[in-house]
Amino acid sequence: MFKKPLADAKTIASLRGSDRRKLKQRVVADFGLQLEEGELLVPEGLQSQKISTHLNEPGVVYLSQEGDPLWFSLGKGTDGALIPTVYTLWKKPDLLPFLSTPAAVVPKLTGGADLMIPGVVQHSVPLAVDQLAAVTQYHRDRRGPPLAVGRMAVTSDTLREADEKDRKGKAVYVLHTWKDCLWSMGVSSKMDVPEPREVPRPETEEGPIVQQEGVDAEGDDLVDETAKLQLEDTPQSTGGQQDIAAEQTLESAEPAAAVLSPEDVSSCLRSALLQALQTTLSSLPPSTFPITASTLWSNHVLPARPVQPLGAGVPVDIGVMDIKQSTHKTVKVFLKACAKEGLIKLKETKGDVVITAVYPAHPAVAGHRSHKTVQSVEEKRGKAEERQRKEQEAEEKRRSELRIAELWKPHGPTVGWFVAAEKDTSHLYSVADIKEVFNAYVVVKGLVNAQVQQYINVGQDDALAQAVHVKGEEQAEFMKREDALRQIREHMQVWHEIRTEGGEPVTRKGAARPISVVVKIRQGRKACTLITGFETYGLAADDLAQELRKACASSTAVEPLPGKTTDVEVMVQGKQIKAVTDLLVSKGVPARWIKSEDLSASKKK
Repeated sequence: MFKKPLADAKTIASLRGSDRRKLKQRVVADFGLQLEEGELLVPEGLQSQKISTHLNEPGVVYLSQEGDPLWFSLGKGTDGALIPTVYTLWKKPDLLPFLSTPAAVVPKLTGGADLMIPGVVQHSVPLAVDQLAAVTQYHRDRRGPPLAVGRMAVTSDTLREADEKDRKGKAVYVLHTWKDCLWSMGVSSKMDVPEPREVPRPETEEGPIVQQEGVDAEGDDLVDETAKLQLEDTPQSTGGQQDIAAEQTLESAEPAAAVLSPEDVSSCLRSALLQALQTTLSSLPPSTFPITASTLWSNHVLPARPVQPLGAGVPVDIGVMDIKQSTHKTVKVFLKACAKEGLIKLKETKGDVVITAVYPAHPAVAGHRSHKTVQSVEEKRGKAEERQRKEQEAEEKRRSELRIAELWKPHGPTVGWFVAAEKDTSHLYSVADIKEVFNAYVVVKGLVNAQVQQYINVGQDDALAQAVHVKGEEQAEFMKREDALRQIREHMQVWHEIRTEGGEPVTRKGAARPISVVVKIRQGRKACTLITGFETYGLAADDLAQELRKACASSTAVEPLPGKTTDVEVMVQGKQIKAVTDLLVSKGVPARWIKSEDLSASKKK
């Protein structure tokens, strides 16, 4: 919600004493607090500021006298739910029920992702859909401070019943996180994260705590279970955020660290070289050699390191699989050992070594069993992050896009039919609404043709007959259902509605017309692009001309349309259809409502 800077922020104003008391009473009532706790969370000197998120959703932020955001609400008016910020949750960590997640998932949450079900380790019960909840970092035997607040996407029963095969989907829709743009508004944004506190016993005032199935009370099985869930390449593991939480958890969850001896690390690195000899090194042409030791190491050996070495069953922090942690201590000594084994051929030059040949046909390479590599995990994570980014961009585009609906109002001969159907004649109806009214009417009146079900006996009902009658033609006895619906719409008055995310819908009489973007030849041989019909979509001519001047790096002008008293056109020098279309789409105008045409070629002919 606040992963990007606010679209608009009004002047900060001090809250009146009466308003502060009302807010405090509301906090005490909504969150079941004592009066003294209300004083702590709604302090003296409180200030308010009206804001708009980057998605243009209006809201109000309540700030402390020092300037730290303590509460916020979203939506128009003052009836939106009060939501505590992370600043407030650090003052009273048990204000909301909680869910804990591994350390590796936290950066994804602060980056704008929602919390997925696979990332939940522990949670309070009961939890209901749409209930406010805090998200903490998982610590064994301790409770981390709240780092995010959001609304539940599922119930605690759903979380508790989920097993490895169906643990997918979102657990929490995150609204605000530590380090997001709302947090950064505060003067205390540089403050350190509080230390984890002792975990209360399962039955406390905070309610019982549930460890996800497959994880014991001490948390020792957390990594094993999470690793199995996230390493298995199942068809269900396709969600971007789910994959990210999975792969990240493998590398960073605290209990996952496995202890490797120097001999184990040497074995891992040798296994990585064997894997590289089977794959990347075997495909290199002879002209590639000689290659430097650093190239072999960084491009082939390091990416081929195993994720789960030595059949340990748990992932290992790749930081421990370093040459300095092995028995060899240096890359040069390691390569010499591999050359002695006959896997590669070396040549010393000026105290360093270069690889002059590799031997993929060596028996040790042939007998090597392929493993999942660090590179494959990183590539999978990268693809998951890219999917997530594209999904978020598509969602933001969808939410910011104007929604245009065609509507119809009862008019002329259709008014009597709507009265007969006991419907409001001043209401605006969509296609689906008209169809629903029509279907209910013909059923109640028994107008469906007995022989052919798709025909309606319109002649048996005077009101319907008038609504579908075409002037100048004979009165129809029966019509196809689709034809009757079309005739009713044609006799109604056409309207349209344009709605933006978080804004009030704008309803106008007449059919919605697309924006016209036309290239014409003017003043001899000069081509120019003319844009008309944009007023319907809430765009101002002067603002549009100014933005097009920058986007097209060309001169623009606003001129009245010939024969029109109110409508204007924006003119841009040159053939600028693509640039104009891209700008209109970025403004939220759906591409299907932009009609472009190049008339310059026909003019030249």
